[in-house]
Amino acid sequence: MNSQIKIPVKIPKQQTHCNIKKVAIFGSADVDKDHPLYQEAFNVARYLAYHDKVVIDGGGPGVMDAATAGAESADGETIAVTFYPKDMPEFEGRYHENNVDQEIKTANYVERMFGLIDLADAFIIFEGGTGTLSEWATVWLLAHLYYGNHKPLILYGEFWHEVISVIDKHFFIGEKESQVYKIVKDEKEMIQALNEFEQELEDRCGLSRSKEKKD
Repeated sequence: MNSQIKIPVKIPKQQTHCNIKKVAIFGSADVDKDHPLYQEAFNVARYLAYHDKVVIDGGGPGVMDAATAGAESADGETIAVTFYPKDMPEFEGRYHENNVDQEIKTANYVERMFGLIDLADAFIIFEGGTGTLSEWATVWLLAHLYYGNHKPLILYGEFWHEVISVIDKHFFIGEKESQVYKIVKDEKEMIQALNEFEQELEDRCGLSRSKEKKD
């Protein structure tokens, strides 16, 4: 007779309030500080921090390090959700130069990903590898499942048009699934998309957004 053990798994929650305060940034761990992708993520995170957003990333190198550095350059608040693998030689792990205000340690990759998703109110997803693909697919699925109380996605980079075109051609994607994300080509369009998503959240709740910003 096989024994059965129930292990509780914490699934990321739906959007439970009416504004975007914490933004998770996903993207490649394999770019250095001279790479254009690093610079774009840095600038986006700096903008977010200047506008009182908390920046969340996975505590690794590349885009994650750029997110922290950009936010810190504007005296913003940063959080990293991490784990320290012992048997995953292809996982980048914790990057010693990614110095955040708060680190949340998890037991494995899935808990790390779920922790990032659960903490955030919205997501900005840059070019990356299979890890970024898994994060994007998961947040997209949850936005579909929680539609109406979902967390919005911003897909950063013109290449996303081609990616989404292939998916729309070969997968069964519904109309609502196409309404939870916006594709942007640069920081200017990212700002517009973020403002539109914040307005959408306000409309859900019938609230007015505070206009206060840092000096």
